[in-house]
Amino acid sequence: MSARISALAGTLESNDILITISSVDGAANSVSLSSIVINQFGPAIRAVIDQCLTSSGLSGVQVTAQDKGALECTIKARMETAIARYKEKM
Repeated sequence: MSARISALAGTLESNDILITISSVDGAANSVSLSSIVINQFGPAIRAVIDQCLTSSGLSGVQVTAQDKGALECTIKARMETAIARYKEKM
């Protein structure tokens, strides 16, 4: 079994999102999303997260996103930061 790696970016403040990326066994990525606006924007938030994961080339990770009403640009920035921090630990 390999060592577990995790990285995070963001806060739980209003209009922000906390992204945590953790290694998991297996090749498939998974996303867990909780949001105060999930009914209106859940699919859009998930699409941004999936796009960032695909662009990064990461596999075998669990992304946990706790959204407090972040804009798309904030979600992308938090994802890019969490991915960079994760890759530094690899």
